[in-house]
Amino acid sequence: WRSQSVTLGPGVRVKPHSATQLLPKMAATMNSCASLTSSRSAFAGRAPFSSKGALKAVAPLRSALKVSAEAVTPLMIGLAADSGCGKSTFMRRITACFGGDPKPPKGGNPDSNTLLSDLTTVVCLDDYHSSDRKGRQKEGVTALNPKAQNFDLMYEQCAAIKAGGSIQKPIYNHVTGLLDPTEEIHAAPIYVIEGLHPFYDERVRDLLDFKLYLDISDDVKFAWKIQRDMAERGHSLESIKASIEARKPDFDAYIDPQKQLADVIIQVLPTQLIPDDNEGKVLRVRLIQKEGVKNFDPTYLFDEGSTISWIPCGRKLSCSYPGIKFFYGPDTYYGQEVSVLEMDGQFDKLEELIYVESHLSNTSTKFYGEITQQMLKLATFPGSNNGTGLFQTIVGLKVREVYEKFAKKEVSVSA
Repeated sequence: WRSQSVTLGPGVRVKPHSATQLLPKMAATMNSCASLTSSRSAFAGRAPFSSKGALKAVAPLRSALKVSAEAVTPLMIGLAADSGCGKSTFMRRITACFGGDPKPPKGGNPDSNTLLSDLTTVVCLDDYHSSDRKGRQKEGVTALNPKAQNFDLMYEQCAAIKAGGSIQKPIYNHVTGLLDPTEEIHAAPIYVIEGLHPFYDERVRDLLDFKLYLDISDDVKFAWKIQRDMAERGHSLESIKASIEARKPDFDAYIDPQKQLADVIIQVLPTQLIPDDNEGKVLRVRLIQKEGVKNFDPTYLFDEGSTISWIPCGRKLSCSYPGIKFFYGPDTYYGQEVSVLEMDGQFDKLEELIYVESHLSNTSTKFYGEITQQMLKLATFPGSNNGTGLFQTIVGLKVREVYEKFAKKEVSVSA
């Protein structure tokens, strides 16, 4: 179909009929620039969006487009989180629920951040940095600052993918800190954008069908960074504190506010089972699920809508100190109704998770024990013995169900 495609802008190609479908959406976006700028006021520091370049790209298409064969319409998912919070692990757990082994584009840049599998494409939004590492240092901005992102290109290329097209996506090389030559990416049934700012720009946010946020508390991030940088890299405690404090203002201003826009939030907190714990090895993890989200039904424990505290340790579940405690109940989150499922503590024997799984409902599994099976498959992944791995796996199954309802297609799995 490439011979029939049209160019929408730099690095963007769409099928003719897909571009036709896209034009009304883009026109509506251009006509509401003032409201876009206003709606971004919650994220201070973002320059107003200029539609001039996009309008120039759209104008020549109106008389040139023709209807052709049906294109892929991807389910578009966004995952937001701070750097070093486990986004890559989360993505691998999600893609594992669809089968296949996610790998970089075959024959492409070995330092590509993109992961492809049977049904999914996962794109890292660091690829839309507007300058390389030295450029950001020269400008005095962190990667968390919106000034370091090319949101116009991010929107343009996400819109092209949503319309079933292909793009020439930039590559940010995390090894060298440079912007490498582009790579060609095609629309896939499930297209995931993960990074620092997937919900920041309203134009990009409006393209997303399902939004996830990984929220690691300051205390846990600090404990993790001390473990890694002091034990593994020999950094001093003072330098670690300075590094965290230097980037915290941008995180608080631009990254953290995005969590209120997510449909599902995984919140990682210090345990309440060990008084004054500061090691961050035992975690309390909360799965915050918004009510009323299209194609999504929250997972619950025992009885939907009730408030339940459950300590399952006993003859059916091995639990060493400090044990395991579950909680479930309704709550509000930034003024919106949510269901919260919480786990504090960790598993001694992962295969015994089947006992906990049997008490969870609305998990979107296709057979008895699928959550336990997925956890055992990825047992070496970080968080596999606590609530982070458990809830990321449940979210992966939920994403699969959202896709099935969105695409009206069944994903086949083997027990």
